[in-house]
Amino acid sequence: MKHLLLITYLGCISLFAQQPVYNIQNSKGQLYEYAQYTNAGNLDLEISDVQNNSFLKYLPLESENHSVGFTSDNYWLKFKIKNDSETSKTYYLETARPITDVVNLFQIDGTKIEHFKNGDDIPFKEKQVQHRSTVFKLELPPQKAQQIFIHYKSDGETINLPLKLYTASEFWLSNYHQQLFLGIFYGILFLASIIYLFFYSSLTEKAFLYYGIYVLSIALMQLALDGFLHEYLFTLGGYWNSRLVLITALLSNLYLLKYCEHFLRVNTKLKGFKKVYHIIYGIIGVLFALVFLSDKTLELAYPLSNLNGLFSLVLILATTFTMRFRRIKIDPYFSFGIFFLVIGLLGFVMNNLSVLPNNFYTLNSAKFGSGFEVIFLSLSMTNLIRKLRIEKEMSQEEALKKSEEISGLKTYFMSNMSHELRTPINAIMGVADDELAKNPNPEVKNALDIIKNASVSLLSNVNDILDFEKIEKNELKLNNQPFDPVETMRQICANWKMEADKKGLNFVSEIDENIPKRVIGDDKRLIQVINNLLSNAVKFTEKGRVHFKLVCTPQPNNMHRFSIQVSDTGVGMDVKYKDMAFDSFNQMRLDNKRKFGGIGLGLTIVNHILSLCDGKIKIDSTLGKGTNVFVDFSLKEQKLSKLSVEKNQEPISNNPLKVLMVEDNKMNQMVLSRILKTKPEISFSIANNGQEAVDLLKVEAFNIILMDLQMPVMDGYEATEIIKSGALGPAVKALPIVAVTADATQETKERVLNMGMIDYMTKPVEKELLLQKIIGYSTRDKLSETA
Repeated sequence: MKHLLLITYLGCISLFAQQPVYNIQNSKGQLYEYAQYTNAGNLDLEISDVQNNSFLKYLPLESENHSVGFTSDNYWLKFKIKNDSETSKTYYLETARPITDVVNLFQIDGTKIEHFKNGDDIPFKEKQVQHRSTVFKLELPPQKAQQIFIHYKSDGETINLPLKLYTASEFWLSNYHQQLFLGIFYGILFLASIIYLFFYSSLTEKAFLYYGIYVLSIALMQLALDGFLHEYLFTLGGYWNSRLVLITALLSNLYLLKYCEHFLRVNTKLKGFKKVYHIIYGIIGVLFALVFLSDKTLELAYPLSNLNGLFSLVLILATTFTMRFRRIKIDPYFSFGIFFLVIGLLGFVMNNLSVLPNNFYTLNSAKFGSGFEVIFLSLSMTNLIRKLRIEKEMSQEEALKKSEEISGLKTYFMSNMSHELRTPINAIMGVADDELAKNPNPEVKNALDIIKNASVSLLSNVNDILDFEKIEKNELKLNNQPFDPVETMRQICANWKMEADKKGLNFVSEIDENIPKRVIGDDKRLIQVINNLLSNAVKFTEKGRVHFKLVCTPQPNNMHRFSIQVSDTGVGMDVKYKDMAFDSFNQMRLDNKRKFGGIGLGLTIVNHILSLCDGKIKIDSTLGKGTNVFVDFSLKEQKLSKLSVEKNQEPISNNPLKVLMVEDNKMNQMVLSRILKTKPEISFSIANNGQEAVDLLKVEAFNIILMDLQMPVMDGYEATEIIKSGALGPAVKALPIVAVTADATQETKERVLNMGMIDYMTKPVEKELLLQKIIGYSTRDKLSETA
């Protein structure tokens, strides 16, 4: 009844003009000139309603690609087509945009009606012609005219009513040309997107990220518009397929703005524009919501998204013009790229809004604009890469300069710290040693032992810090010289037995009897290794025992393999902490609340020292049961000749020696004086700085010089340069100079040896070692004079 009333009403205003027939052989003009269309509003009519009733008002198409704008109405188009030839003909009819939801074609031959489906709202395989575009295959019988009706329906997107008729060969040739054009277009977009996303991963500049995503979203939007996403990805059509164009369009709008905002540095150069950009981001968020809320809001989202796209272009243009007005430099390629983008998208949006007519250029304006825009913006991004590279090189140069300055300051600090800490330690240990040798009182001796052990502990920590700094700079080196390993081992074990006794631990040492009397090696580093191992064993053992075992195995070429095992019944370690035992500052990772003390560098330094002498260390530990540490290294035995033995046994009294002590610190003068006075054959003079030393050398003769380095007036370096220059005469120039300094850094050691000093000792000095060097170098000097 409702349809009948509507038919009666509309019938009064219908046009009853005779419909022209398009003859494929001899008709003039194009097919669209023979076609008519009508708007059926929201009426879902059947073909019988459209065919048999005249209530619909038909109008002629205005162009070969007539557009009815954004709409969700039902549109019908009709035309008659005739094949005058004697044979059947096959043609391909292309109509509508690939993203039109419903496009149904009805081919009527008398009473026979054939129905063919198309549109991106149905599964792709249900299309009559399985092609990305909206294409129908028409079989036209000979000598007959047929009526064609086409139904169009969309969810609010623009509906176009093109009618392009091709022969089979024309259709596939047109496809070939389109595929070539689209292949180049999409190839440029995807290549640019991938390249700049890779650039972002390496440079972490957000402009590359936003530009890469923008180009990718442009490519996806065009793929949706061209029907490729329906053909290859969303083949079932439906909900997501119908929204892909809006989703990708909004994403491209968002990331274009984000890219421009970061590339043009709006946040710093045009802070007032930042708010406008954020308003647009908010609008885009609202439009995203409209896409998914309902069918009505989806219909509304189409024109609003296009208007928002136009406003975004205006904002980008306003940003660039404002920056140019304020004489803020903009990359010229960026300006060209934005120009082509604006022209292309402006044509596309205004065509969607039915402001511009449909033709090849307006329909593909977005593709042309995007293609040129990508080329020019890529060139601008290349300039950005060059700019970032230059900035990075400059920052690297600045960082290198600062690093060198910091390294220099660090070296100075370490040298100064070494001097300032070792100087008082030298005095404390020197006085303690001297008083221990003199005072028989057990209580006093106990107090002095405490002072000495505390000083040794402090010195050990200072040495660890300095050694760690050397390890970091790969400057820790061995100072190999002859020494007695038996005496060294026994002295170390004796010291740690005393410490173990204080804790009530049972300390057992087993030292192989087959150890050579003299070996070549760095005795200080060996002592450091064993001290660290025994220190850990005693420190981490509360009850039970500590066991030290040394086995020496002879090897070819006078080499001896030293195998040491240090065992304890202490706290042990689990697998996690055992794996990080050689890491620096590992104690800080342990939750022992500073129970055991130490700075956590001992095993790190031990491991490095052993690596320098081709040694190995292995730890076997069980939590709560104890630890076994195994160390292996090789040392070469020194075979002394008979002559050498006789020289070493020559009485010192036959070689009276005179020493020049150059030292500014009164405490160090006192310590060194006490050491030298223990040998009556040695006499000495004291110079408080380098200048006094130079003056004394002009009037007195000496056998050896003990030279401090950091002194007022004239330091040890400058004094040594004067002596070794020969300015004070050849005899003075030949004098052996031993550096006796609190500076234990590798740079200092290398510097003094390169200046011509014969040796280098660090404070606190060892009494026996100092006397040995004085006698050794002075005796060698006398022997060379005799020879």
